[in-house]
Amino acid sequence: MAAAIVEGGRLLAAQRAAPPEMAGGWEFPGGKVDPGETDQQALIRECQEELGVGIAVGDRVGGDWPLSPGYVLRVWLARLTSGVPHPHEHLALRWLAPGELFDIAWLPADLPIVRAVQDLIPEG
Repeated sequence: MAAAIVEGGRLLAAQRAAPPEMAGGWEFPGGKVDPGETDQQALIRECQEELGVGIAVGDRVGGDWPLSPGYVLRVWLARLTSGVPHPHEHLALRWLAPGELFDIAWLPADLPIVRAVQDLIPEG
C-alpha cells in the first residue's frame, strides 16, 4: 500500500534507492502490510519508518492497482499530522505542485495513480 501525501496543494514523491532496477525512479511512499495489520495501520507505520512523519489516512484512490503478477498496490490520500518528511529509506523526496506532477520519472506502476491523484489535489 502507498500514501498520496498532500500538503498545501502539493504531492509528496519519493525516489527509490533499491532494488537496482528501480533505483532512481519516483514512487508514492509506503510498503508491505505486516501480519495482523490493516492497510491503514501499515501505511501509518511505513510513513513513520520511511519518512519520520505521522499521517492521517483519508480516502482510498481507485481500487487495486496492478503491480507484478500476483501483487496489487492500494493507495490512500493522506495528510501530515506530525514531523517533516526526510528520506530515511529513499534517495530523495520532492513536493510537487500540480503543474510539476509529470516533471519526474515515476515508476511505471505509479504513473496511472498520479493521473488519478491529480484531480484530487485541492488548491494550495
